Amino acid sequence: MVKKLLLLCVASTMLSLGSNAQTTREYIAENLPLAQELMRENNIPASVILGIAIHESASGTSKIARYMNNHFGVKGANNNSQIKSSYKDYESVEDSYLHFITFMHKRAAFQKLFDKYDKKDYMHWAKGIQKGGYAHSKTWASQVIGLIKKYELFKYDDLPPSKLEQIPVARVIARKEKPITLKKDIL
Repeated sequence: MVKKLLLLCVASTMLSLGSNAQTTREYIAENLPLAQELMRENNIPASVILGIAIHESASGTSKIARYMNNHFGVKGANNNSQIKSSYKDYESVEDSYLHFITFMHKRAAFQKLFDKYDKKDYMHWAKGIQKGGYAHSKTWASQVIGLIKKYELFKYDDLPPSKLEQIPVARVIARKEKPITLKKDIL
C-alpha cells in the first residue's frame, strides 16, 4: 500500500512537471513573435526578453501574470480588485512586454547595455540586467540563462521573420524532452 502511494506521488509530480513544460512551450510560441519584434526594434535579445518573462511569470501562470498581465515582476501601482498586490497591472500581456523595454531604456543602469551588447549576446545582457539592480537574487541571471539554454531561446535571436514562421516552435524546444509514460495500475 505504501509502495503504491509512493508511486502515485511520484507519478503526480512527474505529470505536473510535464504539464509545466508544455505550458512553457505554449508560452514561448505565443510570445515569440512579440519578443522578436521588440528585439529587432530595440536590439535586446528575444531570448532575454522571453527568458525573463518565463522566469518572472512562471510562463504566464503566476497570479500576477494571470490577474494583472504582469510578466516581468515590475512593482508599481495597480487598480486590480481581484488580488491585493504591490505589482503593477497592465491592460494586456503586450503592454507588459512594451513597458519592460521602456523600463530598460529609461533606467541609467540598463541604458548602457544597449550600446555595449548586441542582440545575440544573451549572457552579458542577463548578467548586465542583474548587475543593474533588476533582481536582488545573486542567482537570478544564472536562472534566466538556464531557461534560455533549456528552451534553446538563443536560436531566435538572429532569425529573420520569414524563417521564424517555418520553425515549429514546440518541436524545436521539446526535442530533448522525453514523454512521460505511466503504468495503468498506478492510476
